[in-house]
Amino acid sequence: MTALTLSTAGAATLRADALVVGVAKSGKTLVVAPGAEAVDKAFDGRLAAVLETLGASGAEGEATKLPAPAGLKAPVVLAVGLGEAPEDGESFGAETLRRAAGTAARTLTGSKKAAFALPIAAADDAAAIAEGALLGAYAYTAYQENGKDAKKPLAEVALLGAKPRDKAHKAAAERAQAVAEEINRARDLINQPPNDLTPAAFAAVAQAAGKEHGLKVQVLDEKALAKGGYGGILGVGAGSVNPPRLVRIAYTHPKAEKTLALIGKGITYDSGGISLKPAGHNETMKCDMSGAAAVFSAVVAAARLGLEVNVTGWLALAENMPSGSATRPGDVLRMYSGKTVEVLNTDAEGRLVLADAITRASEEHPDAIVDVATLTGAMVLALGDRTFGIMANDDDYRTAIHEIAEEVGEQSWPMPLPAELRKTMDSPTADMANMGVRMGGGLVAGLFLQEFVGEGITWAHLDIAGPAFHEGAPYGYTPKGGTGSSIRTLVKLAERTAAGEL
Repeated sequence: MTALTLSTAGAATLRADALVVGVAKSGKTLVVAPGAEAVDKAFDGRLAAVLETLGASGAEGEATKLPAPAGLKAPVVLAVGLGEAPEDGESFGAETLRRAAGTAARTLTGSKKAAFALPIAAADDAAAIAEGALLGAYAYTAYQENGKDAKKPLAEVALLGAKPRDKAHKAAAERAQAVAEEINRARDLINQPPNDLTPAAFAAVAQAAGKEHGLKVQVLDEKALAKGGYGGILGVGAGSVNPPRLVRIAYTHPKAEKTLALIGKGITYDSGGISLKPAGHNETMKCDMSGAAAVFSAVVAAARLGLEVNVTGWLALAENMPSGSATRPGDVLRMYSGKTVEVLNTDAEGRLVLADAITRASEEHPDAIVDVATLTGAMVLALGDRTFGIMANDDDYRTAIHEIAEEVGEQSWPMPLPAELRKTMDSPTADMANMGVRMGGGLVAGLFLQEFVGEGITWAHLDIAGPAFHEGAPYGYTPKGGTGSSIRTLVKLAERTAAGEL
């Protein structure tokens, strides 16, 4: 895990493998961002000119290395683009700093220590830079043989310009480290091969974290699920030799006045079941437990931060496989709620496990329920692969989550729950079907889940099917593979709930 320190040393005097500075565009001119004054002085005030000669433009995502001149202890200067320079009196946005720090950390893979001299005008800026650097310094190498030439992630991040003796700066850095470490924990789970991360193995990870952080963990195995009547979870897991689990992981605070229930879809591998996915659509389906990973990490983060709110996570874990014992299209499942559901498509399985978990969570009468799931391809078609959709039974709550996501740098968009689409899930055989019309499929899935929310409970649904797993080239602090999407939103939501703002 990458170490984080707040340093009082100057940029010119700190010993490190590289010194990170920011550059921005001001009209057609490249300018050096605040924080890099000592570095620019070492270049005799010509740092921007030298970078322009090397082709730097200051665009976001750009990284330019150059040898350091005499006067700097670090041998290398890395200039990262910050985009357009802000107006006088304004500061660079938190997400701009977060992405720039992530770009720098990725570029410096293999380095032991880097000093970040990016603009810090307030504690929030220090937090954004720390978070971006720690998230950018991520690599999943658990299944790779480390040869002597293998490059490891940046080992240490030193923030220059932050104030280690200032309570706000220190708290911001500690929060950033806790959240980033939990996001990287979730990324590890998402990237882990499904032959090793079975429902039982995931449950064991939650139990271990419970012991480490003082969380109460309860695991329902297949026998307990059958005794309790969890037909949705059991129906989805029926075709696999790896039986399902429902995990309850709870953080409580003695001064808490509200309880937030988080529910994560945890399909550790999704073949589609009897409604088998075609080639080209199943190779990355180890990521179909990203919602459960996000919920798990958010609960642990809440515990590490000591938030004055009760946060209960529900991980609905199953493996969706075809076999002679698998649920068939046309089968009817009796859900934990007692409602019957005709399964028209076994690849619409996430809503079935979530429905049982939502019903169970509702029995505890939390102040709000938020479920997180890689639920529908329709949401990816609607919003692309970097934005998650938000649905809710309360417009104000949906808006609040959207604003929180925007604040923490996660792209999201509020989506409706059109009442007319509910009729398309009517079944002549059961109380309802698990499928409706194809157009608006992401909204239909949300309407299905809403059916299982307890009366009077505020509920929101985050469909993270797009941003949960990144198949392209890394960018900013986002790696290839599992991303940890929605965790920052969930943690900030818990903080707002603790503060009595929601």
